[in-house]
Amino acid sequence: MKDVNRLKVVLVEKKRTSKWLCEQLDVNPSTVSKWCTNSSQPDLETLMKISDLLGVSVDNLLNKNNVTI
Repeated sequence: MKDVNRLKVVLVEKKRTSKWLCEQLDVNPSTVSKWCTNSSQPDLETLMKISDLLGVSVDNLLNKNNVTI
């Protein structure tokens, strides 16, 4: 499976933890872990919330080389 999102990398760049993100979104830590390992993906609404929380564009969260539309 190809990496669709760059969430783990962006969290490190912004000096934030997955624990912080799950608290901000009120989701289970295992959910954020799955997003960070690309074993599952957040829905578009959640992706937009994540981009707002981290102060980056949705484009910045996506690995554009592996997204097919």
